Amino acid sequence: MNPRIDDWAGKRVWMIGASTGIGAAAAQQLLLRGAKVALSARNAEAIERAAAVSRNALGAPLDVTDHASVLRARDKIVDAWGGIDLVLVLAGGYNEMRADGFDLAAANAMIDLNLRGVFNCLDAVLPLLLAQGAGGIGIVASVAGYGGLPKALVYGPTKAALINLSESLYLDLRPRGIAVYQVNPGFVDTPLTAQNDFKMPALMSAAAAAAALIDGIARGQFHIHFPKRFTNCLRLARLLPYRAYFWLIHKVTGL
Repeated sequence: MNPRIDDWAGKRVWMIGASTGIGAAAAQQLLLRGAKVALSARNAEAIERAAAVSRNALGAPLDVTDHASVLRARDKIVDAWGGIDLVLVLAGGYNEMRADGFDLAAANAMIDLNLRGVFNCLDAVLPLLLAQGAGGIGIVASVAGYGGLPKALVYGPTKAALINLSESLYLDLRPRGIAVYQVNPGFVDTPLTAQNDFKMPALMSAAAAAAALIDGIARGQFHIHFPKRFTNCLRLARLLPYRAYFWLIHKVTGL
């Protein structure tokens, strides 16, 4: 559904959310494959430290909830490289929440980070990609966006919105020569999942998740999800009638 990438050498990749987890691991792997990688996240110290390990790395700290900082980071990258071949938006957060503990301030903060932050990134890169008539954008959502889950009262809806967003972007951008990738990880061993107090089926390392992400993009896939033995189960569950779906989720999670 997208063009294949057979050689990463010289590809200009902007990794937004590169300080920890999948983003940090993917940045390292892309650098090893010869790509030029711009590293962005809120933790400026961590970003500059990571960028110092390779002459093909460029530090561009930002806060996705701050539109002006996203534009400054984009301008720094374009000034240095003249353009961008691939933008990967991985920045996001997780805050466990159920209906009996609903917190409006925490909900709004998660919406700002997980959803409005992505729109801030789109505003920065869409004009550039459209002017180039080439390149690609990948948005990392989550399998939590496939259907309602316990403890994901706000997180889940933000990720469901990103799934819908990437589908709409594909319809608009692919005919214009721009690739779009929808990325839905399952459980990955990162600082975000470390706070979970429940069993996480098919838990992956960040390095394995990053390899699955990069390989999916290289193959030209639109829908990249991993690990498939877990994600495909959730995709199939979503096809069930609601009575069966709710029973199954309750049975599996105990919640």
